[in-house]
Amino acid sequence: MQPYMTYAEIPCVKPESTQEKSVAIPELSAERPLNVDEPSEVLQKVQLESIASSSEIRDALKDENLQKLILGIDGSPDAETELDKAMGTEVFRIFTDKIRSAIGP
Repeated sequence: MQPYMTYAEIPCVKPESTQEKSVAIPELSAERPLNVDEPSEVLQKVQLESIASSSEIRDALKDENLQKLILGIDGSPDAETELDKAMGTEVFRIFTDKIRSAIGP
């Protein structure tokens, strides 16, 4: 068994239906810098692998409402505000709880 996974080996979630779904992905007008105030907040590789291999998280990502929330956060010029709004929804809170559970304490 390999001690780590390459990016190409991280599994992806595909729609269950045989019909292709088209999702409009907003284009970013400018790249955002990735600033981290606390280096301890950056996930370790083993934590990312736990998230990628979790069937609970993969199943949750099949929810179209959750997909829209994540795309909205990712495509927003003010991602922190969008993240705060998403945390007000049950589907996103459940999703983040599953992530926290997967990465451990």
